[in-house]
Amino acid sequence: MTVRRDFQEPPRSRPDLVIGREDLFTSAREQLGRGGSVLLHGPAGIGKSTVLRALAADYGGPDRTVLRCSATESESHLPFLALADLFGLVLDDVSGALPGAQRTALESALTGRGESTLQRDGLALRLAVLSALRVLAAKGPVLVVADDLQWLDAASAELLGFAARRLGDTPVQMLCAVRTEGQEYDRHLPASPPDTLAVRLGPLTRTQVSALLDHRGYTPLSRSTIRDIHRTSGGNPLFALELGRALAESPARPRPGEPLPVPTSLRALVLNRLEMLSDEARRTLLVASAGARPTLALLHAAGREHAEAETAQAAALGLLATDPEAPSLRFAHPLISAALYAEAPSQERRAVHAALSTAASDPIERARHLALATTGTDPDVAARLAEAGALARDRGAPSVAASLGLLSARHTPADSTPGPDERRLLAAEDAITAGEADLARDIARDVLTRATVPAERVRAWMVVIEAAGQALGEVDAVFPQVLADAGDDPCLLAQVHYQLAWRGLVVEGDFAEARQEAAHAAELAARGGDRRTELMALSFQASTETLMGHPDAPVTVKRALKEPQDPYVACHHNGAGSARFRWLIMSDQLPEARATITALLREVRRRGMVESEVHFLRFLADTELRSGHCGRALDLARESLRLARDSGIGEGASAMLASLAEASAGDVDRALALAREAADHAEVDGDQMYLSRALAALGYAQLVAGDPAATVRSLRRVRELEQGLGINDPGRGRWHGDLAEALVRIGEPGEAQDVIDTTRAHALRLGRQSVLAVLDRAEALVRAARGEHEAAVVRLTSVQDRLGRLGYGLEEARAAFALARLRAQAAASPRAGARPLPGPVSYDEAARLFRRCRALPWLRQVDAAATAGPTAVEPAAAAPPVALDALEGLAAMERQVASLVMEGATNREIAARLFISVKTVEATLTRVYRKLGIRSRVDIVRLAAGRRTT
Repeated sequence: MTVRRDFQEPPRSRPDLVIGREDLFTSAREQLGRGGSVLLHGPAGIGKSTVLRALAADYGGPDRTVLRCSATESESHLPFLALADLFGLVLDDVSGALPGAQRTALESALTGRGESTLQRDGLALRLAVLSALRVLAAKGPVLVVADDLQWLDAASAELLGFAARRLGDTPVQMLCAVRTEGQEYDRHLPASPPDTLAVRLGPLTRTQVSALLDHRGYTPLSRSTIRDIHRTSGGNPLFALELGRALAESPARPRPGEPLPVPTSLRALVLNRLEMLSDEARRTLLVASAGARPTLALLHAAGREHAEAETAQAAALGLLATDPEAPSLRFAHPLISAALYAEAPSQERRAVHAALSTAASDPIERARHLALATTGTDPDVAARLAEAGALARDRGAPSVAASLGLLSARHTPADSTPGPDERRLLAAEDAITAGEADLARDIARDVLTRATVPAERVRAWMVVIEAAGQALGEVDAVFPQVLADAGDDPCLLAQVHYQLAWRGLVVEGDFAEARQEAAHAAELAARGGDRRTELMALSFQASTETLMGHPDAPVTVKRALKEPQDPYVACHHNGAGSARFRWLIMSDQLPEARATITALLREVRRRGMVESEVHFLRFLADTELRSGHCGRALDLARESLRLARDSGIGEGASAMLASLAEASAGDVDRALALAREAADHAEVDGDQMYLSRALAALGYAQLVAGDPAATVRSLRRVRELEQGLGINDPGRGRWHGDLAEALVRIGEPGEAQDVIDTTRAHALRLGRQSVLAVLDRAEALVRAARGEHEAAVVRLTSVQDRLGRLGYGLEEARAAFALARLRAQAAASPRAGARPLPGPVSYDEAARLFRRCRALPWLRQVDAAATAGPTAVEPAAAAPPVALDALEGLAAMERQVASLVMEGATNREIAARLFISVKTVEATLTRVYRKLGIRSRVDIVRLAAGRRTT
């Protein structure tokens, strides 16, 4: 039986079918590929049917038979119904091969004629099903697909179980799905073959729920709304989609503090059980649903005298989860709480909140309930909410502070001081801190529709710009408007020029302009007495000067750290502490850098500063990676990436660092994918600075993957980008040694030496000792390629010792590996009259160092080299000599494009690999044709082929 062509592709090309289920899908697919069977199980709506359909479609083919049945609760009493679904279409194909008694029994069961029963025709029917499967299997593999196994009619379940236990080596597999709430799936295993793999589907993460909603077109939903959908749905994909649909169809979104609207389709799942509660018990549960952390004590304080008995009744009905160890009450599923609250009349809900506004012990909770119990404006209520917001902010809960700020604004009279819009803007700034950029942007744009005061307008514009993150190009049109609003006020202008500094760096890729704007912003802020903006501008200036290799960088760092300090700036990811960290890590002061960033990370976590946490996790991972603690770096990088994807902040930068960590300690294929993802983010955002970082990560991953030619292509592009940006400090990206090493491997020692010499000049000027050591390691490889083996060994021995003393564990191990390979190659191919190279011919030291670093991809390379044994020195792969001569007169980009044409790459493939446009490829080729005196890309290929044969 065949399936549609688009379902015959490997599962990676159809991620929409299994969003959030990729790992278990792969596991189940491999089980089926081995000839085994699979039982999917989990609660209602968890996605079992979706995965089952995708697996069945992946299995199908012209030489395979797929038999399907899908049971329903209303039809589960009808005998042999599932059997009819499975064999109805193939009965004619198998009946002729069955013995008479079996054929009669099977036809009677499937057609209803003759009133066959298990009691009367039991053995004949059992044998008929087994024989029918064997007949089909004789023509090719068979897959029995049964959905909702729990509703399979008893007769069909019995017959399938009988056959499944007796199939033996017959190529018949079963793919089933069954609804379970716990681990009781094992009672369904007797209906499956003995080798069945049971796979439980659990809830989706918030990021996966977001991807699912986006795929179904329920956009745009703010991240705070997605967070509420995830919480209310419990990660159940069906529930999440229904909630998303309800929001998409609703003309108005719920206000802060209000639950999501629960559609009728979901309410029906729980309301039938709620109807079995007494009225008093239902009111008690309503109070529990409105409370943040409901306990029996809270219910008593809110006036529910018989809370124990009423909650026990709810637990007996499965509405509350019973956990004697937990002090608070917990609903069996968040949807129950949401549906109960949604069903209650608004007056009853306000009464519940009024009771909780005095019963709750926490002042933040009391204020929230007071707001939800109050209608209209009330200055006292607004003031209490503002105080609660400040308390939440101090506790490190900016998301709660933002919600309370919006509630405060709603209850603030228009003529109050502070006014409602001022409180909204404070809420927007709290939302930025909490990583809820889309909520902050919506609030700010709403304020801009009314605000006339310059200070409020500039403040709102700042939120809009901050919410754009790295995608500053998207808000480029904002800057003329905000400059006009700022007028000649130095404080307002300082804020604008600080953002213009970021624009110069991210959008224009101009470090000099960025530095100048930051210095101007600091000047204006100092004149206006705005210490916070002054410190932020100085910190930005210091970081920019550090990356530029500017001589004023140490002085500017000291100015940014000078008292008086602002606590917010001190721990901000673009603040003075961060600028000091960058200086320390680029100056090879790894212990001090680790201590600095660890303290900053602790503080931003205390304050709930999500964006800073994302960046500081990445910074700490970078520090550990440089120190050779690769396993620890991988854990931190993955944590940063998870948080970045969850919050939508810094995804590209976190993917870049995660790529470096994966290539060093994890999965190299994943490293390549993450580096390309980071480059895509940078391209979309128009961020040239992070594009160079992403391509550097890609080049490193390609080197670890054993593709030096690809490494050279990526890192040559990095070199061009950083020259254009004005980045002169090699301590920033640390890709230079990798480029030189890859160039040696492809037979370009001359260009490698040029990279080394140019980079060494900057590293010497700036005192970048670890960079100098890595460059010396690369130069040793250049010398070895030129036959200077003794000099190369001396250089590598020195480099390994220097890197060890500096604390760069992974680079030290790489030097030991290079040294071991050089000795092994020299031993395998001794030169006439040459002395043996000093030192043992062994990979033990390199293996020990890589093992200490937990650098698994590198350790695998060492094992492979040691297993292969001594090998002769092989000449580095090189392009045909005359072809190289022909390309010598081309510019770097022209050579890259021509080389890829020689490999047979299309213009589009070249554009993708070099991260340039197709038009740029075409224009470059035109110049290549002119310089080489040829007319087409075919001539380039012919040129290369001709040179290879000479």
